[in-house]
Amino acid sequence: MWGDILLVVIGLVIGLVIGFFLSRHVMKKYMKKNPPINEKMIEAMMSSMGRKPSQKQVRQVMNQMNRYM
Repeated sequence: MWGDILLVVIGLVIGLVIGFFLSRHVMKKYMKKNPPINEKMIEAMMSSMGRKPSQKQVRQVMNQMNRYM
């Protein structure tokens, strides 16, 4: 009886760990392929705040965003 419950709990824990890492891998791959923000969006966002960004500033923001993905 206790052995069966223990096996179910161990199976659930293993399934959760495998599911977490598998979904993390799939999301990283998806985000790399389809980034949620691009240079034009950053440029528009900075322009809406009242400043004209240079290409260097846009690249710096993109590099910071990519570092955390």
